[in-house]
Amino acid sequence: MSTSLAWDERYTGGTFQFGTAPNEYLRAQAWRFRPGMATLALGDGEGRNGVWLAKLGLAVTTLDWSSVAVGKAQAFADARGVPLDARQADVSQWDWPEAQYDLIAWIYLHLPPEDRAIATAGCLRALKPGGMLVLECFSPAQEGRRSGGPKIPALLWDRAIIEREFAGLEVLELTEGAVRLDEGPRHQGLAEVVRCVLRKG
Repeated sequence: MSTSLAWDERYTGGTFQFGTAPNEYLRAQAWRFRPGMATLALGDGEGRNGVWLAKLGLAVTTLDWSSVAVGKAQAFADARGVPLDARQADVSQWDWPEAQYDLIAWIYLHLPPEDRAIATAGCLRALKPGGMLVLECFSPAQEGRRSGGPKIPALLWDRAIIEREFAGLEVLELTEGAVRLDEGPRHQGLAEVVRCVLRKG
């Protein structure tokens, strides 16, 4: 399993490991977003998604367990002239707030099942009524591909996991399939993913 120190090493240096542009699926959901929405970007690394959301006028908090990544995210936001609350935290140990967020972005955050269950429960708690969750993660069909993602099968996502972990949320979109990634040096090429937009009633 990866550790925060291992990710610190990956993020050290000037290269943005997943690029500076937002995730394409998240970008495609922009029509759902409104300025001022309280937003949480999970596992946001160097801030590519959080900074883009902030540029849209959303009030964004980003979490990542790498202190190096969090520092780079804050510097990236400062360079782009947008406010960003970048925090170092382990989502399986974070003190999840109650009904605080209009939007949670869960983009390529892959956790061991026991930690994933804690974080998904935290999302359910932290979303406001009517709040949305946008998720994109690698699926089991990604195994063996070199375009990115964890090498441990238990960290991958599928429809059944989404339906189980986020039971009670309304499904606005839920798909699995192949996409072509162009997200910095770590996400390049054809990849198998699961994507969804869910809403809390």
